[in-house]
Amino acid sequence: MLQITPQMRVLVAVEPADFRKGIDGLARLCRERLEEDPFQGTVFVFRNRRGTAIKVLVYDGQGFWLCQKRLSTGRFRHWPSSPNDAAASLAAHELLVLLAAGDPRRTGAPPDWRPVRMSA
Repeated sequence: MLQITPQMRVLVAVEPADFRKGIDGLARLCRERLEEDPFQGTVFVFRNRRGTAIKVLVYDGQGFWLCQKRLSTGRFRHWPSSPNDAAASLAAHELLVLLAAGDPRRTGAPPDWRPVRMSA
């Protein structure tokens, strides 16, 4: 079973991917377009051109997991974007909102890290 934890690094491909690709094709896309090593345990998320399906690729130390979700109706409307990069980074809780076809920017969760102020 694949479990998404807060410690996992999550990268979402900004541009749509060809969903005829399997594990090897998506791993190649990670190396070439996203410039990331797919064997590092990063969770990679891809969307099809129509925005009706997503694929998640992750390496767990023994092998790859490839999961797909296709919506029965509607589209994944709120897809992360990055003006200069091929991938956008998400927190684990934001990925869970995205997988539920929600807007990950509107989770209302506090930032992952805040500086601690020391009182005098």
